[in-house]
Amino acid sequence: MDLKEIKVTPKKKEILNSMGIDSVEDLLTHYPFRYEENVVKPFDEWEKEEKVFFEGLIISSPRLSRFGYKKSVTRFKVLYDEEEIDLTLFNRPWIQNFKVNSKITISGKYEGNYKVTVMQYNSQPIEEQLGIVPVYNVKDGINQRDLRKYMKNALEAFQIGNFIPTDLQQKYKLIDKHKALYYIHFPVKREMLKQSMRCLKYEEFLKFQLKMQYYKHQNEEITKQAKEFDEAKIYKAIDNLPFKLTDDQMNAIKDILEDLKSNHIMYRLVQGDVGSGKTLVAVMAMYASALAGQQSAFLAPTEILAKQHMANVSKVLEPYGVRVELLFSSLATKEKKRVNEELRNGEIDVIVGTHALFQNEVEYHNLGLVIADEQHRFGVEQRRKLLEKGENVDFLLMSATPIPRTLATSLYGDMDVSSIEELPKGRKPIITTLVKESSMRTILQDVLSYIDEGNQCYIVCPAIERNDEYVMRNVEELYQNMRSTLPEKYRMHYLHGKMSTEEKDEIMQSFVNKEFDILIATSVIEVGVDVKDANIMVIYDAERFGLSQIHQLRGRVGRGDKQGYCYLLTKSKDPDSLKRLQILCDSNDGFEISKQDLMIRGPGDMLGKRQSGIPGFILGDIIMDDNILEVAKQDATDLLGNLDHYPQIKQYILKKELTSFID
Repeated sequence: MDLKEIKVTPKKKEILNSMGIDSVEDLLTHYPFRYEENVVKPFDEWEKEEKVFFEGLIISSPRLSRFGYKKSVTRFKVLYDEEEIDLTLFNRPWIQNFKVNSKITISGKYEGNYKVTVMQYNSQPIEEQLGIVPVYNVKDGINQRDLRKYMKNALEAFQIGNFIPTDLQQKYKLIDKHKALYYIHFPVKREMLKQSMRCLKYEEFLKFQLKMQYYKHQNEEITKQAKEFDEAKIYKAIDNLPFKLTDDQMNAIKDILEDLKSNHIMYRLVQGDVGSGKTLVAVMAMYASALAGQQSAFLAPTEILAKQHMANVSKVLEPYGVRVELLFSSLATKEKKRVNEELRNGEIDVIVGTHALFQNEVEYHNLGLVIADEQHRFGVEQRRKLLEKGENVDFLLMSATPIPRTLATSLYGDMDVSSIEELPKGRKPIITTLVKESSMRTILQDVLSYIDEGNQCYIVCPAIERNDEYVMRNVEELYQNMRSTLPEKYRMHYLHGKMSTEEKDEIMQSFVNKEFDILIATSVIEVGVDVKDANIMVIYDAERFGLSQIHQLRGRVGRGDKQGYCYLLTKSKDPDSLKRLQILCDSNDGFEISKQDLMIRGPGDMLGKRQSGIPGFILGDIIMDDNILEVAKQDATDLLGNLDHYPQIKQYILKKELTSFID
């Protein structure tokens, strides 16, 4: 359904499109990324830096000051709880909205000393605004109010049809889809929000399991010609490595070689902690495939990571006569043509690259093995596109987000799982320190002295740019502040997700080449390239990240032979948040961190942080919601065995997706 039908103007439609919202369906599944509870507290309970929500009486005329390009600040006083409060608003110059003796409802940050920086304001009675308020990811030109208005229009204009069969809805006492969508965007009580989450998460997991198990059933019926190769050559190559593989790495290699030699297609996940040596396991799989006379394709999420993999794979395999090449979108046309031709002729044994590997014009001579790294975990359709480039191709997936085996079995319904839990000998654990402050003030000298010793530093922020609607550190502002306060000898740059792939790769390459010392970035660096001198990381507003995400992020440092340091900055006073962050200071074991995180948060914490590095689900969190995932797996099996009774499910399976969920 087109967005025009819910009164979205062409200009706003353009902004929504840039957010990935092209239809009413997309809009309704643009769920809040968190919820805030609006609670009024008396003035004497306010704490500096905390968010405050109150209704005040305007007692002074607003003063407007302009600075910079299209920037302004408005200041006036209000009376609240018999105290005079100074309000400051940035870039909202409509002073006619602030009439003396009128009431105003404020949401903002208390700066101390009777001063509040306003994030949001309105003239509606405060009684109507208490309770749970959704907060959405937005872009310039679209605010929270706009999104809520469009959501309301959509839910009033259309009736949303149910995907979950009636018997399962009744069995689990699930509310219907229309109600679930209404209450997730307009929650009145926590209980209704909980019911909405339950329904939508179950539907999401059910759809996923239906697809996974349908493919698994199809795959089990297909056999392949077993690969024939001399295993002794592989073990000799392992013995010739300048270091010893761990027992877990050796076991994973044995699992893979058994799969390759069998007449069943391999669908295997190798999961292991950051730096556990998964790539080397994949390299041995590619060597086996080359010895069997078949090509391998190694799919990486970014161009710069593809180049890094290319260097590592070549180093190990080229001495044994294995030809390795690289392919990515921005490669020169002439070079691309040469690589495609040699790939088609069978002159290349291993091709490393990005999504360019499965473009229509790319043809393989004899593709026998596909390896996908990290980001492509749930690209079910995408990975099939690459697998279809060959006949009955073996598939290996690598993941650096370790999860408990029982969960992995539910999640990767069509895959076998090998886990690498040991870290290679000599890898130093990252020293992680919790800093209960919102600035680098107390650690700045330590960080600068490490940089003086030749180290480089990542500084991670949760946001890209300033947003007056919620307060958190942002890349652009921090970059400007640090550039103006640090001595010029400390060279710095910044990086975030709004930049083009080419721009991001260029900045990362400059960092690798040591052209600057400090990189200020969002979590876009989570799946990243090795920078051997990057041994320090500072994470602002650490409580806003999932534990596994922080663990992934800090895995970017200490990649060489030097000690790695990570500082977690938080101003949160919440005991649970601090307890969770302390886990990262006490452990470097990704499996243990996932387990502890689950124990603290509990599956019922519906407003908790999502596990990062596990894309594909909008709402569902495989750690928090493992019970729903397991139930959906069993239900999917039952539905697939009885498809004729469920025409809508059959349509979904055979068409891959329903054209619309709106009746």
